Amino acid sequence: MHFQWYPGHMTKAKRAMQEDIKLIDVVIELADARIPYSSKNPDIEELARNKSRILLLNKSDMADPALSREWIRYYESRGYLALAVNARQKNELKQVNSLIQKACQEKIERDRRRGILNRPVRAMVAGIPNVGKSTFINSFAGRACAKTGNKPGVTKGKQWIRLNKQVELLDTPGILWPKFEDQTVGQHLAFIGSIKDELIQSAELALDLIEFLREEYPGTLKEHYEVEENGDSVEVLRRLAVRRGCIQKGNEPDFDKAAFLLLDDFRNARLGRITVEKPVGTAT
Repeated sequence: MHFQWYPGHMTKAKRAMQEDIKLIDVVIELADARIPYSSKNPDIEELARNKSRILLLNKSDMADPALSREWIRYYESRGYLALAVNARQKNELKQVNSLIQKACQEKIERDRRRGILNRPVRAMVAGIPNVGKSTFINSFAGRACAKTGNKPGVTKGKQWIRLNKQVELLDTPGILWPKFEDQTVGQHLAFIGSIKDELIQSAELALDLIEFLREEYPGTLKEHYEVEENGDSVEVLRRLAVRRGCIQKGNEPDFDKAAFLLLDDFRNARLGRITVEKPVGTAT
């Protein structure tokens, strides 16, 4: 299956970000803790090349905690200030303020030497679609400042948010990049819902997810769905469909309905805390 999704508004959003970066002191990029490699946009990496950078691995409550710790070490070794967070928990975001101050320490000292006092740090919040940027901003600000949703494409334009006297945030739309050089990246983005489901073959994606779960988290499907995991992935999906009553006319298994059920359970962590990628040199 070929994965790609780059609607026109993303081109416009990227162009606007290229203009706005001149005003920015630090870029706060959110990635998904379940796919910390595939959910990092290389275009944002290029955009933030000469800026201080903070990487937040969001939705850490859905990810494998041991692997999240490995990913934090991985990115810290590459010069990031990195933190695993659950943006829905406001108390977990207290450390972000200190990271912002640490990232901008040189800039703050430079301003002080020039007699510029109390100018707020300007931070751009960026990331791919459906990674939780708006939820992070609302929790961080302690009020509803940004629209939220559980599907990609909710934030359509930029908006400035005055967090406090020290920090101003620039919310930006979620953007992908024009071409996935590695289709595994596209597959992982589809797993978590960052590519619209209308653009993918859900049954085929569910078969890929079954293969991954059997290899890396054996027993998960048996425990959650009470189905045997042996045989090929099509047979496992058929058992799942029968077990959960996903039946169509002629008493045949409804593979599409079963696929949506499996993907939805994975995306909402009903299968447990699962991380798809490991930081071995480059993610796999």
